[in-house]
Amino acid sequence: MASRGWRRPLASLPALALALLLLAVAAAAAGSPDRTAPSRPPLVLPLTLSYPNASRVASSRSRRGLAEGGHPSARMRLHDDLLTNGYYTTRLYIGTPPQEFALIVDSGSTVTYVPCASCEQCGNHQDPRFQPDLSSTYSPVKCNVDCNCDSDKSQCTYERQYAEMSSSSGVLGEDIVSFGTESELKPQRAVFGCENSETGDLFSQHADGIMGLGRGQLSIMDQLVDKGVISDSFSMCYGGMDIGGGAMVLGAMPAPRDMVYTHSNAVRSPYYNIELKEIHVAGKPLRVDPRIFDGKHGTVLDSGTTYAYLPEQAFVAFKDAGNVSQGSNPTQGDFHGHRGSSRPTTGRSPRQFG
Repeated sequence: MASRGWRRPLASLPALALALLLLAVAAAAAGSPDRTAPSRPPLVLPLTLSYPNASRVASSRSRRGLAEGGHPSARMRLHDDLLTNGYYTTRLYIGTPPQEFALIVDSGSTVTYVPCASCEQCGNHQDPRFQPDLSSTYSPVKCNVDCNCDSDKSQCTYERQYAEMSSSSGVLGEDIVSFGTESELKPQRAVFGCENSETGDLFSQHADGIMGLGRGQLSIMDQLVDKGVISDSFSMCYGGMDIGGGAMVLGAMPAPRDMVYTHSNAVRSPYYNIELKEIHVAGKPLRVDPRIFDGKHGTVLDSGTTYAYLPEQAFVAFKDAGNVSQGSNPTQGDFHGHRGSSRPTTGRSPRQFG
């Protein structure tokens, strides 16, 4: 995530980020070949609302909004801690019997990991740490030519450095992973990280760990697709600031008739990306050269990043247009953001891009 501490972001950035993320969902479905039969049941996971001052009325409205939604498989809620930390989480259950964890859903990275019971440098998080000894189905991933190994050359390890200067490292294990009682998908064996060290915002965050949804061998998505238990697509839908939460579906689901798709070029970038042409503020396009969006990776859609990042030319035009559009509504306050490098970074990705 680009920033864990809450700073006031650009006033219209949440809407932009949401629009881009919804495009990413379509891109993932349109840009990847379906490696499994279309009849595979989708896996639906919740992202949950957790506003610090949320009322029971607001929570009830969130439940009603999801219950009245379209396809039945999308009725599980996402959890969000958007106002405090700027991320969305889902619940994942690991082991036999299941141990429960709140994980940040991150389309910009690949490894799913939780704090290990033996971790000596892990913060205090939402749930107890994972205890491999209490799971009858846990097994370590033994050292092999395809992984980095621990000092004893007995178990595979992982290490990730993130753009906001936090890090995570530990060993790789395999266990039964389940996705909640409302999921149509049965529990599956999957490889995940058992964290032995974390630094920076990862150490202080409330969520237990990360659920990596990016493209890569260790991605929970790729593992399920390679097993042939879900189709090669996933979807996220955010409830918005006034409702919160949302839903996440791993696997295919019927698309609305008016769905607009855009291509995501997996050859160009390992990240989910789109070709951004223009940005509109208050119905008017920004006067910027569209070539400024044509970086190495295009425009990356990253559910684990708090802020939207723009090249400086687009940022200035976006800020100025936002201030103009709010000029007739003084209750909205000034439209502002944080000017930084025009080199965008993805928060929950081990690599920077530009």
